[in-house]
Amino acid sequence: MDKVTNNLILELHVPDFQTARDFYGIFGFREIRYDPQSGGNSDLGYMVLRREDALGETHLNFYGDKEKVSQHAFFKDFPAGTRRGYEVEITIPVSDVEGLWNNIKDKLKPEQISQPLMLKRWNKKDFRVVDPFGFYVRFTELVDWY
Repeated sequence: MDKVTNNLILELHVPDFQTARDFYGIFGFREIRYDPQSGGNSDLGYMVLRREDALGETHLNFYGDKEKVSQHAFFKDFPAGTRRGYEVEITIPVSDVEGLWNNIKDKLKPEQISQPLMLKRWNKKDFRVVDPFGFYVRFTELVDWY
C-alpha cells in the first residue's frame, strides 16, 4: 500500500450542496465528485470539492444535500437548529493567504467574515470565515506544527 501525505477526511453534513459549491468556489474549490446516492441506495448525496495550491490539494467532502441530513443516526439527537461546526475550526493552509484574502474579501457578506486578514502572535497571517452552514474556517499561512 502506498503512503499518503494526509489521510484525514473531513466530511461536512449539509442540507444543500449548491450553497456549498457557491461558497467554497469563492476560495478556489471545485467539484471533483458527485454521487446523488452516496454510494448506495440512499437519497442523500455525496460531494467532494478540491482546492489546488502550491502547498498541495485540499479536499472537503460533503454528505446530504437535503434537509433530512440532520436525521443522521448521530446528529438526530441534536435540535435541527444547532449551529454546525460548534467548537470546531477547519484550518486550510494556503501558499498565498494575502493574495487569497484580497481576491475574496469583497465577495463575502460581512457576517461571513469572522476575522479579516491579520498577523497573529505566532508570526503568521490568517483570516477566518463562517460558511453558510455555520462552519468556522481559517485560511492561513503554513504553520510549522512541530
